[in-house]
Amino acid sequence: MALKIRLTRIGTTHQPHYRVVVAETRSRRDGDPVEVLGTYDPRTKARQVNLKLDRVDYWLSKGAQPSDTLHSMIKRFRRAAAAAASAAATAPAPAATA
Repeated sequence: MALKIRLTRIGTTHQPHYRVVVAETRSRRDGDPVEVLGTYDPRTKARQVNLKLDRVDYWLSKGAQPSDTLHSMIKRFRRAAAAAASAAATAPAPAATA
């Protein structure tokens, strides 16, 4: 059973919205997925991709292959998550008021 991490469309006509799923390679695009890993909304400007990175890493370790589109999205999401984590670590703590 070969697995693929790919997009499945759930949006309506002219309003695309996608789920990031793990599915068998031979299953149809909108078929029953093995697991839903996140969402992708191309219409929003901020935070288009929402992923569970721990589950993505799990499926990658099990041999699932991401599609070309998802490979670039995962890389971009990791970079944004790392930048947000470093920004949160360097931000000054709010002063306590008495």
